[in-house]
Amino acid sequence: MTKLAKELTLYGLIMVAIGSCIGSGIFITPSQIAGLIPSPVLILAVWAIGGVITLTGALTFGELGSIFPKAGGIYVFLKEAYGGWLGFLYGWAYLLIITSGSIAVLSLAFSYYLSFFIPMNEAGKIMTSIIAISILTTLNVLRAKFGEMFSNIFTGLKIIGILIIICVGIFYGKSDISFRASSLSLSGNSSLSGFGVALVGVLFSYGGWQHASFLAGETKNPSRNVPVAMITGAIVVTIIYLLVNISYMLLLPVNVITASEKVAAEAVSTILPFGGRLVAAIIAVSTLGTIGIYTLSAPRIYYAMAEDGLFFKNIAKVHPVFKTPVNAIIVQSVWAIVLLLFWRTFENLITYTVSVEWIFFTLAAAGIFIFRKKLKHIERPYKTFGYPVTPLIFVFICTWFVLNITISKPLHMGIGIAFLLLGLPVYFFFRKKNLPSSK
Repeated sequence: MTKLAKELTLYGLIMVAIGSCIGSGIFITPSQIAGLIPSPVLILAVWAIGGVITLTGALTFGELGSIFPKAGGIYVFLKEAYGGWLGFLYGWAYLLIITSGSIAVLSLAFSYYLSFFIPMNEAGKIMTSIIAISILTTLNVLRAKFGEMFSNIFTGLKIIGILIIICVGIFYGKSDISFRASSLSLSGNSSLSGFGVALVGVLFSYGGWQHASFLAGETKNPSRNVPVAMITGAIVVTIIYLLVNISYMLLLPVNVITASEKVAAEAVSTILPFGGRLVAAIIAVSTLGTIGIYTLSAPRIYYAMAEDGLFFKNIAKVHPVFKTPVNAIIVQSVWAIVLLLFWRTFENLITYTVSVEWIFFTLAAAGIFIFRKKLKHIERPYKTFGYPVTPLIFVFICTWFVLNITISKPLHMGIGIAFLLLGLPVYFFFRKKNLPSSK
């Protein structure tokens, strides 16, 4: 039986962790955050807290990744902790909506920003999106190493683009920012409420670092490299997000940021006349890079599901020459194109289901306590720093996050959970076949 090729390096995995976090969010969400908490101190505080929370997650998942250095990441953690049914539901949501839908939306965003340079109508944008997905699919089928190289190049380019924005703000920004305590313009319940809502948006912007764990099956020395990649990615993204927000505030007053629909473009345009086109190019590169990473990483979940007998056997097929999970990659991309063609219909479903993803984060992170008891004597190449406080912080915040969405957006959570439950009959269908690894 052909096995996956172990050829992904630590550097490549770090680029996956960083690149899957940084999409288009950091160019858009700062204005929404500033609208909720219009104070430089609070804005930086909420982004810093988001980074600390992300780091506690990476530290926690780092130990889980060192115990189970297999393709699939969170799917494996959930399956081993709670049983195949929960792991299956995670993969079900990822394939049908979360990742495939994200690829569809990101490809449309890529085409939209590319149209700043190459004029195209709506049909042209759809065709460009399909071509982009197809090229990246081919690249990732040919070799995981090619996918890694693409990730390295495009994540590097997006970091360079963001560094340009940071440098423009730090060296040429003229806006007067006050970081004194007196700049806390909100008070009492409104401050706490606004901060809480802002943190929800910030945590969504930090999402993605866990994609490094999906690739453990093709990583050299995964027990060490997967934890290091996730932790390093979380730290680097936090620093980048803080510096970008400082840059925005140095270029534009907070009240202007609050009213802006294109904060990055407006901020850079105050100094560079071609700032709008520069930012459009950076976002186009950023979205294309993230599509490439999702095409590389997420299919390893479906591959692991099939290998465990919880999905169609053919999805576990590894190409005899290229040593990649060819069918898993193709299935995801074909489905992403289908969603792309009907994206208006599926746009809300993507939003609904992404909210549910945090339930899986909570349960996966809580798994560390199960494994500390259940697998006391297993070798742990990496142990979570600050255990048990670190994972408790992450589990607590994830639980708060889920409750917050459930209370503030019950329809989102309700539809997301209903969609997940539709996967249970599918799970039992495969379980009924008495495949060896089903639980």
